Amino acid sequence: MANSKIIIVEGAQGAGKTTITDFLRYAVKYTNLYRLTGTSDSTEEGKRKAATMYQNLLTYMKTLENLNINLLFDRTFFTEEIYCRLGFKEYSFTDVYEALLEELSKMDFDIYYITLYLQDETLFEKRIQREGKAVPDYAKFKAESSINQQRAYLKMAEEVKEKYPNIHVVNVENSRKVEEVEKELKEILGE
Repeated sequence: MANSKIIIVEGAQGAGKTTITDFLRYAVKYTNLYRLTGTSDSTEEGKRKAATMYQNLLTYMKTLENLNINLLFDRTFFTEEIYCRLGFKEYSFTDVYEALLEELSKMDFDIYYITLYLQDETLFEKRIQREGKAVPDYAKFKAESSINQQRAYLKMAEEVKEKYPNIHVVNVENSRKVEEVEKELKEILGE
C-alpha cells in the first residue's frame, strides 16, 4: 500500500457529507471513518474544549502514521473555524485553527481536503428537507445558512491550497448523479 491517506470532507449543511463519507469508507481500502460534530459551547470555555479535542485528535492521528490505515473525517477543526468566521461562536478560533493546520500539514500521510459544494445554491432548500424525512428541531437548518457556509468553505479551500501545496485541496460539485461524483472521487484518491 502507498502512503496512508487522511481524507477530510467538509462542506455546508446539506452538501452531502454523510453520503460521500459513507461511500468513501468502503471505496477506499483500510479506511476508518470518523464523524465529528464539534462542541456546541460557544463560550471561551468551548474554545478551550475544541482546542483540546482537536489537538488530541492530531496526536492520535500521528500515532497511526505508519500503520497503513486511511483516516476519513466527516468534519474536523475546519468546521470550528468556519462557524467562528460566520459568527456562530463568541470567540475567534483562528489562532488554534492555524496551529492545527500547520501540524496536520507536516504529518506523514497523503492529505486530501475535500470541499463538497452545490453549484446551484437553490438546491439547499430541497436538501434541508432531508428527502421527506421527519427532522427533529435540533437538526433543522436554513438554506441561507448553508449558502453562507458553502461560500466560506470554498474561500477556506483556496486559502489552504495557496498556503499548503502538499495538501491535495479538491472542490467537488455534489449535485450531479451519484455515480459521477463517486467516479471523480475514486480518481482523485487513486482508487
